[in-house]
Amino acid sequence: MIAVKDRFRGLILGTAVGDAVGLPAEGVSKSRARKMFKGPWRHRLVFGKGMISDDTEHTIFVCQCLLAHSDDANLFIQRLAMCLRWWLLSLPAGIGMATGRAIIKICIGFSPEKSGVFSAGNGPAMRVAPIGAFFADEPEWNDELTERSTCITHTDPKALIAAKAVSQIASWIVRADLTSRPALGEFIQRLSSISADNTWRGLVSSIERACEDGLSVEAFADKMGLKNGITGYIYHTVPMVLFAWYVHYGNYEKTLTALWECGGDTDTTGAIAGALAGLTVGETGIPSVWIDGIKDWPRSTGKMRELADALAAKVSGEAIMTPIRYFWPGVLLRNVYFLFVVLLHGFRRLLHPY
Repeated sequence: MIAVKDRFRGLILGTAVGDAVGLPAEGVSKSRARKMFKGPWRHRLVFGKGMISDDTEHTIFVCQCLLAHSDDANLFIQRLAMCLRWWLLSLPAGIGMATGRAIIKICIGFSPEKSGVFSAGNGPAMRVAPIGAFFADEPEWNDELTERSTCITHTDPKALIAAKAVSQIASWIVRADLTSRPALGEFIQRLSSISADNTWRGLVSSIERACEDGLSVEAFADKMGLKNGITGYIYHTVPMVLFAWYVHYGNYEKTLTALWECGGDTDTTGAIAGALAGLTVGETGIPSVWIDGIKDWPRSTGKMRELADALAAKVSGEAIMTPIRYFWPGVLLRNVYFLFVVLLHGFRRLLHPY
């Protein structure tokens, strides 16, 4: 049995690690990544240290909204809209096209119910795991807030289906207190029951066949047509993450390494898989060198632990918790520095090896 607090710490820190370690290789093909980033996966953003990006930031926003308004879906989504609005104004270095368009709509007066754009990008999947974990015993609330969190930015039905897959697996981990890999049949049944969409059912069947055939994560990516890297399309990313989580169940390092090795959208695949794998093993199952290597401010790993502990206390009914405070004016200064670092990495990619 893993304590609820340790699971929530694993979720948030696991997201941050997957995001930060994967970030320098984001958008790089599998073959080039192997030439550029030799040796084991480690922090490489700034002198051997890492920083978080939008994947972790959005996860933190959702956690803060759960602390503030877990019992009111309307207030929850209004606060999330406020978080996204201020996030855009803080000049983040990276932002998805659909997410950016949706937030601009919020900024000019659209309600959160009408701000979403038709897209099946990864945004909804990267921030939804805390909802699933928090509402592990309340499936109706899980579905409600998962839908609200998705549709504020993405309205393509595929985005909601994939986001539900992540949130429901997160719920399952907590509710069943999973400590060993579940039977394949039960895993597949849970995924199939999420939607009758033919494309989704086909993806679930592909996951099942790959598990039965003993394919590696890289071989499954090849089967999915992702030989050059996992794309930002949610029907590519989420099946790959779910397959890696199941195949390497209980091993955080192998789960994330297998996905990073596929190339492509490495920070987002790392963040989503990091949330599920971290929730599975708890903080103690995540390599400490990866956690300690994140050097960020004001959303530090210390603040992430505070946030996780507050969520665990609230979901356990131990206390009435409120959002965690941090020095939010410092975010703009931090983002200016982060943008400089990202630009340096961009210039680096103009050089060999190709």
